[in-house]
Amino acid sequence: MDRQNAAQLNRLYPAVAALDAPSWTEAFAALEIVTIAAGTVLFDEGAPCRGFPLVLSGGVRVARGTPGGRMLELYRVLPGELCVVSTACTLGRAPLQAWGQALAMTELVVLPPATFDRLLAQTGFRQLVLGVFADRMVDLMALVEAVAFHKLDQRLATALLASGRDYRGTHQDLADALGTVREIVTRLLRRFERAGCVELGREHIAILDPTALQGVADGHG
Repeated sequence: MDRQNAAQLNRLYPAVAALDAPSWTEAFAALEIVTIAAGTVLFDEGAPCRGFPLVLSGGVRVARGTPGGRMLELYRVLPGELCVVSTACTLGRAPLQAWGQALAMTELVVLPPATFDRLLAQTGFRQLVLGVFADRMVDLMALVEAVAFHKLDQRLATALLASGRDYRGTHQDLADALGTVREIVTRLLRRFERAGCVELGREHIAILDPTALQGVADGHG
C-alpha cells in the first residue's frame, strides 16, 4: 500500500489511524489494494470468509438470495463503513450468511483474519465494530418490519422518496432492493405514473407529487 492509499484509509477509518505502533504501520503497508469491477461478486453466501474488507471507494451491496435471481438487499457498505456479515463470519469462523457484489468500480483492502483479531484487541477499533453492529441491527429490524408488515407499494413509495426528487436506476435495481421481481415493480410504477405521482424515464424516475407518494408509503394510497 502506498502513502496515498494509506492516507485515504486513515481518513476513512480513524480507528485505524489511531494505531501508532510501528508493527501496525508495517502490517498495513504490506496490504494490497484490491480493485473490483462493477457487478463482480466479492463473496458468496455459504462460502468461508477469506478476510475482512475495508472499502476505500465505490461500494458493496450485501444481500440474501442469488445474484442472478430473486434476492433481498440487506444493506450497502460504502467507504468508511464496515460489513457486519463479514464481521460475524470472521469472529465466528462460520460460513458467510449473505453475498456481496460491487455496486461500481470498487477499491478495498482485505484484512487477513489474524490481523482482524489483533485489531479487535484495540479499544478504538472494537468500539467501531460494536457501533456498526448496533446501527446495522436497527436497520435490519426495520427491514424485517417492512417486509413482514408493509405492502410492496408502500415499500416502493418509501424507496422512491428516499432518493429525493429523482431516482436514478433501473426497475431491476428497485426490485433487487425490495426483494421482488422486476415485472411487479414496473406494474406498480405505471400505477404511480397514472396517478400523477411520478414520471418514468430510461433509468430515471422523476417524483412529481411527493405528498401523494408519501400517502402511499403511509398506507393511505
